[in-house]
Amino acid sequence: MTHSTQCNLPSSLTVELDDDVAVLSLSRAEKRNAIDDVILQGIDRFFGELPASIRAVVIRGKGDHFCAGADLSVIADINTSSGLLGSRASHRVLDRIEYGGVPVVAVLQGAVAGAGLELAAAAHIRVAERGTFYALPEASRGIFVGGGGSVRVPRLIGGSRVMDMIMTGRTYGAEEGAAMGLSHYLAEPGDGLAKGLELAKRVAANAALSNFASIQALPRIARADPETGLLLESLMFSAAAADEEARMRLRAFLEKRAQKVAHP
Repeated sequence: MTHSTQCNLPSSLTVELDDDVAVLSLSRAEKRNAIDDVILQGIDRFFGELPASIRAVVIRGKGDHFCAGADLSVIADINTSSGLLGSRASHRVLDRIEYGGVPVVAVLQGAVAGAGLELAAAAHIRVAERGTFYALPEASRGIFVGGGGSVRVPRLIGGSRVMDMIMTGRTYGAEEGAAMGLSHYLAEPGDGLAKGLELAKRVAANAALSNFASIQALPRIARADPETGLLLESLMFSAAAADEEARMRLRAFLEKRAQKVAHP
């Protein structure tokens, strides 16, 4: 992989390029990659200025933890107004990830807590190393989730589990998290990045419009009434199928130049 200086990112974020995949690393290991305003603004710049040549992104945390949450030293000084504006800024940045132009794979290890879980939940695919644990400790700190955790995490595991996590401080390990939907894949300790890159490269090889349709349409179809969802599906199908890249791929399959689907 090669290093990139894209977006003039702060030192707490680093970017490496692996062909058409960008690896964005939270690089604040001494603070367990706690998210502060600088990191949040850097993530915003990164996704807002992503080059067209990048077809997928991997998000990871350097060190022993993906992200242990928000920087509480910042939260301790907020008032009602700044808290409201800060929370809405977090929503906007994480929307850039979930509803951006490219698929995002999160590679998780160690603590995935509070804002860290909110960040992971905004990704499209999650790989968790064994040893990962999930937590929403906000209530014990006297606060509430503020980065979309009340919306995105219940989509993954249900509202009652999220309520239990917040109110009792319950944590889930990697295996439990995978079983209930917090991650899609498990990896051995130290192997998460390699697995994340493998998946990102596989996704990057898809037709760009197919990936875009999945990112933009699938979450909205899930929230729509059935008739609206089916109409949106038809519109996305027709747009993707009419694209020249789709025509080339379909011709390759019909002419037996493309691999058929097979189970390992």
